[in-house]
Amino acid sequence: MGDRAMVDSERRQSSERTPGELKGSLNADQKMTLQQLEGFGWELKFVRKPLFQTPIPVVFDGERRRYAVLEEDGSLNESPDFDIRR
Repeated sequence: MGDRAMVDSERRQSSERTPGELKGSLNADQKMTLQQLEGFGWELKFVRKPLFQTPIPVVFDGERRRYAVLEEDGSLNESPDFDIRR
């Protein structure tokens, strides 16, 4: 593994957050929607934090075939304007 890959790997590991920490960054509407989605096997995987913008919680279905964004109002956006690396 090259030096660059090692640094990237270490940075990613140190920035991983527990599911509780991720959920803690959601507002009440997002938490309510997430709770309902979890009943169908969806899971909060990560929260994108673009500079100078509000955080973007990303959820995946149980089979990891689909992903969606929990909008600030608690709605589910199944067609966000970005792609997820597989």
